[in-house]
Amino acid sequence: MEREPREYYQSLKEKDAQQAENEYYRTLKNHRLFLATFAAVLGNFSFGFALVYTSPVIPALEKSLVRNLRLTEATASWFGSVFTLGVAAGGLGTMYFNDYLGRKLSIMFSAVPSVIGYLFMTSAQGTWMLLVGRLLTGFAGGVTSASIPVYISEISHPGVRGALGSCPQIMAVLGALFLYALGLVVPWRWMAVAGQVPVLLMIVLLSFMPDSPRFLVSKGREDKALDALVWLRGANAEYWWEYERIKESFSEQNRPISWKEIKQPYIWKPLAITLLMRFLQQLSGVTPILVYLQVIFNSTEVILEPQYDAVIVGAVRLASVAVATFSMDKVGRKVLLYISAIIMLASNLTLGFYIHFIPQYSHNSAIMVNSSSHEGLATSWISGLTVIPLIATMVFIVGYAIGWGPITWLLMAEILPLKARGTVSGLCVLVSWLTAFVLTKVFLLVKAQYGLEVPFFFFGAICIVNLIFTFFIPETKGRSLEQIESYFRTEQK
Repeated sequence: MEREPREYYQSLKEKDAQQAENEYYRTLKNHRLFLATFAAVLGNFSFGFALVYTSPVIPALEKSLVRNLRLTEATASWFGSVFTLGVAAGGLGTMYFNDYLGRKLSIMFSAVPSVIGYLFMTSAQGTWMLLVGRLLTGFAGGVTSASIPVYISEISHPGVRGALGSCPQIMAVLGALFLYALGLVVPWRWMAVAGQVPVLLMIVLLSFMPDSPRFLVSKGREDKALDALVWLRGANAEYWWEYERIKESFSEQNRPISWKEIKQPYIWKPLAITLLMRFLQQLSGVTPILVYLQVIFNSTEVILEPQYDAVIVGAVRLASVAVATFSMDKVGRKVLLYISAIIMLASNLTLGFYIHFIPQYSHNSAIMVNSSSHEGLATSWISGLTVIPLIATMVFIVGYAIGWGPITWLLMAEILPLKARGTVSGLCVLVSWLTAFVLTKVFLLVKAQYGLEVPFFFFGAICIVNLIFTFFIPETKGRSLEQIESYFRTEQK
């Protein structure tokens, strides 16, 4: 005879808690969870696409025959950086959207500014329309950046949360790669048209997906929360155990967060870790490198055409994030963060020293070649050095993609307490992308004034800070969100 759900929950209490939890998660069917995750991360695909839209477009518009659309160095820097201002504004708005609209509706809302922004760029008759389009698509990206990781973490369980937590980064990388590839064959206006497709598909699919059970419980909609959990875990799963855990966790924190509570260690410690991680992630240089990828390759005279190099880097980035996805729940977060910081440090220093020494060396070698009988050999050797920026950039992307890229977003959704998760995730996006705006705005100016090597030496110094900071980050592998929150409350593993 089948036991009543409440009776089953009481009997589970008598078992070893950790063993019972592991048994429960092993019995779950995840196909609906994967579908809901896919529907959400289409927003990240659009974000990745929009972020690097400038990479092939800036070189094209610098040569535009239409005077009102021709980019100067000043307007190009705004075209590249204004997107990040939009993302920061979107993150600020999501501090409200996440807690009042909910995670799912916030993601769906992002489609409105995204589609309008792409329409502005598609029909642009002047640079002001391009800038407005970039600002609006950036705002949409800020909303998805703050909402999607929280949504995924709250609908997932520890057995797959690390892998699914990497999906936003994978889709953002896939979106960027699609843009790079599209830039080889499609004019810049049609790339803006193509950017609307994943957004519209996201709206359709999310309409059939449930909202986060944890968010629904926080709003007192317990029947809806239970329906959502049943849909995600399957009607045959013993979902009452997880449902009761969610309710118990919320019963301890059913009031909105106050400024007085922020002083409590279980609030300010995860808040500080999250904000500093997002700040350091951007200072490591990933956004200006991605936004100005073709500009960097043009300046370093890479052995291949810059647009083809961008595609290669995008493909390497995608493969690296895929590796991180499958290893995060096995290796752990901290190990990958250490490896990631070391790889980024090595690649930034390589790029900095290459840019500082090689062009001058190549010039001196070229003078010697004119009076040398080994002209062909010397020319070949000098030409071969130009592959170094491409390799160093690919190594940087590998390092970023296996650690400091996806894990910072995952930890943001994992370690923040439920009552602060929606608000603080928006604050993290605001801090992160205001930093990105400053970096992308000054990158070209610093390049022109002091040389391209200066930013890369700065990024390398930040990677050393990242290494040190990783020591203070807790390991969250294999822990439920409730267990992670308990760790910060009690400081006991």
